[in-house]
Amino acid sequence: MSSRDLILSHLREVQPASRALPEVPLFDQNLPPAIEAFKNSLARLGGTWCEPPHDGDVDNFIRGRFPDALVVCSAVPEVKGTRRIEEVARPHDLQDVDVGVVRPAFAVAETGSIWLSEVEYQVNALGYLSQHLVVLLDPQDIVGNLHHAYHRREFFDARYAVLMSGPSATADIEGVLIRGAQGIRSLTVLPMPRSGFAR
Repeated sequence: MSSRDLILSHLREVQPASRALPEVPLFDQNLPPAIEAFKNSLARLGGTWCEPPHDGDVDNFIRGRFPDALVVCSAVPEVKGTRRIEEVARPHDLQDVDVGVVRPAFAVAETGSIWLSEVEYQVNALGYLSQHLVVLLDPQDIVGNLHHAYHRREFFDARYAVLMSGPSATADIEGVLIRGAQGIRSLTVLPMPRSGFAR
């Protein structure tokens, strides 16, 4: 018997019996209202909450908010944009996107985060090569904290996922904060129910 096998056999002999994992509480006692908590967390991280347009025309809203945008790539049926994500052949083709439009599977009030995977992005580079990201968020999809978030089915189904909290940012040791340094320069969230659009 080799030294390796001998060590492993001794370890097997002293291995404790298996037991059930402990119950982890959801820590959802006295959570603040989800929408207000999300808005506050989002603002702390540099994101912007905007009320949706009264007429429901998000394309027009985007043109008004980003008047210099030439390429608006949409991954949602509610927004036409100037380029559909379904038409993108390679991630590199998104290098000229001014505004990307997505709908997250859910959001987390505690952290002001939105959850996106390959399903929502369709092409993952949309969330990183776009200059600005506009998010259509159904308020019903906001969970109170990360404990609830980690129980979501999406975590088990996704091959790739990100909890995005505000635009990209970096800070040096002197405390100078720069937003939009390595990724999106702004994150705009519009509260819009899913309505009849497919998920």
